[in-house]
Amino acid sequence: MKRAPEVDKLIAGIKDWRAKTFTTVRETILGTDPEITEEWKWMGTPLWSRDGMIAVANAHKDKVKVTFSYGAKLPDPKKLFNNGFEGNTRRAIDLFEGDKVDAPALKALVRAAITHNQTKLKKNKSKK
Repeated sequence: MKRAPEVDKLIAGIKDWRAKTFTTVRETILGTDPEITEEWKWMGTPLWSRDGMIAVANAHKDKVKVTFSYGAKLPDPKKLFNNGFEGNTRRAIDLFEGDKVDAPALKALVRAAITHNQTKLKKNKSKK
């Protein structure tokens, strides 16, 4: 598991409830699989990947947003996705003050994203 020090700085700079929520999201994602990599991309966006992008997260003024790159293709039996339905690829989880992070359901989404990425890799290799 690789952590980006810039994400530590980002969280340290948040002075309200979003810091705890962001930390919980981060720890849940990183705790799902030891091969997940955390990176700092696009001038200030935490990104988690394994065999391809899993999700990005940002602390906005009134929420913490976690966007799954291929969320539309992932099973979401606990209905965590509550934003991003207008497109056919990404899906997001908007967490507001007072919301609890459903860690088991978030881990299930992360595992599904990893499986999706690995399946995509296998299909691309078989085409060559």
